[in-house]
Amino acid sequence: MPVLMRARRRDEEHRTATPLELFFDLCFVVAVAAAGRQLAHALAEGHPGHGVLGYLMLFFAVWWAWMNFSWFASAYDTDDPLYRVVTLVQMAGVLVLAAGVPRAFADSDFTVIWFGYLVMRLAMVAQWLRAALACRGAERRTALRYALGMTVCQIGWLGLLAAPRGDVPWVFVVVGPMELAVPALAERERGTSWHPRHIAERYGLFTLIVLGETIAAATLAVQSALDEHAGLGTLLPVAGGGLLLVFAAYWIYFAAPVHQHLRSNRQAFLWGYGHYLVFGSAAAVGAGIEVAVEEASGAARLSAFAAAACVTVPAALFMATVWLIHSRHQKRGPAQQLVLPVCSLLVLACTLAGPWAVPAAGLVACGAVAAGVSLTSRQETALVE
Repeated sequence: MPVLMRARRRDEEHRTATPLELFFDLCFVVAVAAAGRQLAHALAEGHPGHGVLGYLMLFFAVWWAWMNFSWFASAYDTDDPLYRVVTLVQMAGVLVLAAGVPRAFADSDFTVIWFGYLVMRLAMVAQWLRAALACRGAERRTALRYALGMTVCQIGWLGLLAAPRGDVPWVFVVVGPMELAVPALAERERGTSWHPRHIAERYGLFTLIVLGETIAAATLAVQSALDEHAGLGTLLPVAGGGLLLVFAAYWIYFAAPVHQHLRSNRQAFLWGYGHYLVFGSAAAVGAGIEVAVEEASGAARLSAFAAAACVTVPAALFMATVWLIHSRHQKRGPAQQLVLPVCSLLVLACTLAGPWAVPAAGLVACGAVAAGVSLTSRQETALVE
């Protein structure tokens, strides 16, 4: 017998991610990896416009479905059999979506993507309707607004099937903002009881999974290049620099806890929405390293400068976005505040280093970590004294 889906308390102690949520994340990273592979292929073939646009659209679908579930689960996770089954259906939907990524990139055919997204969204609508059945008053109206908003947006995504393939980006331009507006409209009367520490942990765990996928993609790229008899001396600087970038990205993101900043919906929404760029740029670094490896081994159809930009641009974007929405809330004083913005510009400048751009960017990122640790240590010492 299903239990009533009552809202959980925002101040609940020992609220942590569940095994089901971790399983959910792993299924979503399959779609992230699929989009990253297609981005790397398009960039290596010299089609950056097509590759970046397709990546941004597909990553939006994956990120938005993941985010909607994560915030819902933070407020209403009952972990009973019905909740688990509906969540597993969502996971099946993202795997269908991932299967449609190559066709969407190659032929702008979003049929499989649309169907996978439909499965995910209908499951999410069912979760909100179940929550509405157990709620009263303003809380019930919030749940019903979520269910209605998601349904309307899913109808809007029919444009992916009806529009000429050249007009598909315009469907995202119209329906994407509608999706983004649903939470604000749904919670204008009463917000859901999401848990700040739990939400911060969920985003942190997904960041770790995306960074892990970045390392895996780069490792496979190096392995493939070695199998094709590329010189190890040529590949080592790219592999080493890429590894330094990923390690620095981990350190920068987890330098300080952020849950204390998430006190209201306004703060939390801006922080949560900003992670579209955090997750997207982190995954794109892996695609960029793949391209840099192909260029170093002579298999890519682009210049050394363009291959370097495939790594430095998303790496700089990651650092700048993490500072803007995440790290600056824990920084004290102009010196600490300037570390990440300045280092993101220096990472961009590394693009000019040609074959040595990736290791140079990795060293700059590590310098940002070292500077942050040093300034924090000095501040703590001054406070003690």
